[in-house]
Amino acid sequence: MIRNRGAAVVAGAFALTLALSACQQGSSTSGEGGGGDGGSSAADGDAVTLTFQSLAGQEATIAETQRLVDEWNTANPDVQVEIVPAAWDGVYDKLVTQFNGGSAPDVIHFEAAGIRPFAVDGYLADLTDYISEDLRSGISDGVWESVTVDDAIVAYPTMMQSYMVFANTDLLEAAGVEVPTGDTMTWDQLREIARATTRDGVYGLGWGLKSPTATVMSLGLGNDGTFFSGEGTDVEIEVGDAELAVPLAINEMATTDASIQPVSLTQSGSEVLPSFYGGQVAMTVQGSFQATNIAADAPEGFNWTVLPPLEGSASSAQSANPQTFSVNVDSEHVEESAAFIEYLMEPENLAALNYADALIPTSEQAREALAGLTADQPGWDQILASGENLTAPAFLKVDLYQQWNETVATPALQRYLAGEIDLEALRSEMTDGWSQVNRG
Repeated sequence: MIRNRGAAVVAGAFALTLALSACQQGSSTSGEGGGGDGGSSAADGDAVTLTFQSLAGQEATIAETQRLVDEWNTANPDVQVEIVPAAWDGVYDKLVTQFNGGSAPDVIHFEAAGIRPFAVDGYLADLTDYISEDLRSGISDGVWESVTVDDAIVAYPTMMQSYMVFANTDLLEAAGVEVPTGDTMTWDQLREIARATTRDGVYGLGWGLKSPTATVMSLGLGNDGTFFSGEGTDVEIEVGDAELAVPLAINEMATTDASIQPVSLTQSGSEVLPSFYGGQVAMTVQGSFQATNIAADAPEGFNWTVLPPLEGSASSAQSANPQTFSVNVDSEHVEESAAFIEYLMEPENLAALNYADALIPTSEQAREALAGLTADQPGWDQILASGENLTAPAFLKVDLYQQWNETVATPALQRYLAGEIDLEALRSEMTDGWSQVNRG
């Protein structure tokens, strides 16, 4: 591991407003907590206390995390775990301060994109040798790659999200559309359904693309659109046809077909949901976690489903930027911390955490367990199936990705979707913008 402490986290300071598409959903309401006590402390003779800085923010997730910790503490009197609540908002700053001050907790909850600078600087323990074989084999190589830095696994990947198409089944049936039931759905199928259901003042699709980059980067993997090659600062960009396939398809639906509700392109995903509930749009593309919110918030009698995962020209792959559990390299009890995380990663436990947060477990065994919990709930079969094709995107290893995202890609995509620039101008702005960002 690289131990030039401070260099990468300072270089990554621009990313303090990380686009945590999978991680911040519903989880930014947690109260701020202390930063731990700089490691484990002795208690009751040989007993130790591990500090676990948790970002659980929803009531159900907080309760489930506490239940699992209580069960661990009862079963392991010699290794007690203390939860240290923290919030997603500002957690990067908080960790910088904690690591620099020697007060970081033993077990750290974050996400794959955010932990990389800390791993590069040597603040996170190499967990490779602590991971059980059953767990290792149950998580895909692509997901493990998202938490691997310099050939060391620096975190356990825990929860993920995908982008799914939610549909009002009554509107689809009224338009004579048969609900797709295959393993995947092509973009052509989505476009056809959107066209067919655009009628009588109803748009076929509402798509919240106020912050479009995460969506474009994730769904672009289905076309083998990676944008970047290389790692760290030694990175090149290619904005070819594969990378532009998703924005082109969205633009064609919005302009040529007029099947996307125009205002939705300037809204967040959650801001589109009232139009979905009100029957103003027949479908909406949302983060998979919205299944629980729709089930809770949709009006009585609202009939909805989740359509199969979108498949591009190459596959149905999407980006895996999972939530993570890491261990402070300076913890006096790295082995005990890893054992606690292994306990959280047990299939039933990981399934329970993901169910509480409405996310997708990283392990196949936990997805099977969650399938049992959600067997009678709409959409979960398709959502869990999408988890099999989530993989590490190239941008996770690009140090300046967030700066390019916020200052170049997002405004360029916004202008393109608003009709202010054409596809070639979008390509040029994304390419030239990276050259300027990477030049510093």
